[in-house]
Amino acid sequence: MYTDETLNCVDCNAPFTFSAGEQEFFASKGFTNKPNRCPDCRSARKAQRAGGGGSSYSGGGGGGFGGGAGGARPQREMFNATCSQCGGVAQVPFQPRGDKPVYCRDCFASRQSYR
Repeated sequence: MYTDETLNCVDCNAPFTFSAGEQEFFASKGFTNKPNRCPDCRSARKAQRAGGGGSSYSGGGGGGFGGGAGGARPQREMFNATCSQCGGVAQVPFQPRGDKPVYCRDCFASRQSYR
């Protein structure tokens, strides 16, 4: 069904093989476009994006989670609390105030109101 295909990289212009196995993998993931970069340039681009790629996180307004503008999201601060249901330790992404119940992951998932 699939046959190896030779493509040219848009970054370095080197020819590379888009193998039948890769084509099958792309199709199984629902990808319709062929790769534009050779494996080396693709790896270099991924490494650059994972390392921040020169962009910096400003931390200011606007929500900013829908972009893909490069750069990694800063680590979310987690707080320890006591689960209101089982009494175990719960880690939550907000500072508990004490006026509302706080649940650990398992107790929260088992609550009817969650479903």
